[in-house]
Order: sequence, then C-alpha cells, then structure tokens
Amino acid sequence: MNRVFVFPQQEVVRKDWLFKLVGKETFTVGSCSTRATVVIEAVGGFAYEYSLEVDGKSLQKFTDNRARTSKTWLLKVDGEDCRVVLEKDTMDIWCNGQKMDAMGEFVDDGTETCFMLGGHECCIKAASGGGEKKKKKNSILHFLLLDGEKIPASTQ
Repeated sequence: MNRVFVFPQQEVVRKDWLFKLVGKETFTVGSCSTRATVVIEAVGGFAYEYSLEVDGKSLQKFTDNRARTSKTWLLKVDGEDCRVVLEKDTMDIWCNGQKMDAMGEFVDDGTETCFMLGGHECCIKAASGGGEKKKKKNSILHFLLLDGEKIPASTQ
C-alpha cells in the first residue's frame, strides 16, 4: 500500500507499505518551502477525514490571511500564464514563484513599484482608496499596469 500526495503536479510525499492509516504527514510546498500538513483522522469504520494545514493554520485561515496580506493578478504575457503577487507588508513582487527585481518610488498620488516581465514594463500603483462604510478609512488600493494597461485583480 502506498500513500502519495501530489501538490500541483509535483509529488511531495510518498510512503511505501503503510500500516498506520491515521496521523499527520508534513511536507513543504512552493519556492519559499512553506510547511504544510495533511491530517488524517478516522471518523468511523473505514471512513477517514482529511484536512490540510498550511504554515500551522487551517487552509481557510491561511487563505484568508493571504488575501489580507497580498494581492494577486493572473494574466497572460506573450502567451504564457503569469501569476503576479504583491506582498503588501514587504512590497515584494513575485511572478510564478520567482521574486522580481523591482524599483519603488513615491509619486504625487501614492507609490509606484516598477519591474519587467519579459520585455514588458509592469507597474504596481498604490493609492489611497478613501473610505467606504464597512472598510477602513484611508484603505490602500493596488493596481497592476502592464505596458500601461490596467489588469484586473484575481479573486482566487
């Protein structure tokens, strides 16, 4: 009997000849080697429940936290799928898991952080979002421009 975990098309755990059907399997994912754990619990008879923890948090809490601390754009550049992520706390920019060389500067209406994606100029602009009733006053809005064209943010 084998236990195999595959995380986006890459095998991350393989255990051969298992006698222990419940417990935890810990592995790392992504270019930052984020720690993830699959928890396997018996729920009666031969039924099992699986849950995923990422960085010590439930998948839902991890996802909610990432949504607050980062902004993601999905786009095609020269026919290639690209996932651009801004880490709001550090202002680091990543594309498909690779940290991008970026240059930030203050401008009249906020900040601009510019970088190259292939032969294309990209810029993430940060500006005050004003205040909405349910959101914090003076929230910061981030926009990605690719060759001057605004790219919609991802909801994933």
